[in-house]
Amino acid sequence: MTISKDTKLGSIEITPDAISAVAGSSALECYGVVGLAPKNFDAEKKIIPLKANAFKDAIIARKTGKSYVVDVYIILAYGVKITEIVSEVQKKVKYDLEKKFDLTFSSVNVFVQALKAV
Repeated sequence: MTISKDTKLGSIEITPDAISAVAGSSALECYGVVGLAPKNFDAEKKIIPLKANAFKDAIIARKTGKSYVVDVYIILAYGVKITEIVSEVQKKVKYDLEKKFDLTFSSVNVFVQALKAV
């Protein structure tokens, strides 16, 4: 799913990897987020390293009508208030994506895959 966007200066193509990198970086900046996890997370596997190309396993972007939906799979620190952290991740990821790509993201779904003692 490559997104093509026409501007007065020319055409721009946005790849899912670019969306994943921005969304992953935004999620990791939030307090309480320890790391990202793949959609099919297994507790025996390690947390995804902080490399931009690894974000595509933990961030899934798809088009729905005229807007886009992003799924973010995260690991939280043990002892934090999950609802508050998830809400902040949703707000920050949506804001950063809309600001950087000038697209409409209808929702950011956050899935907590595990809790980790820090």
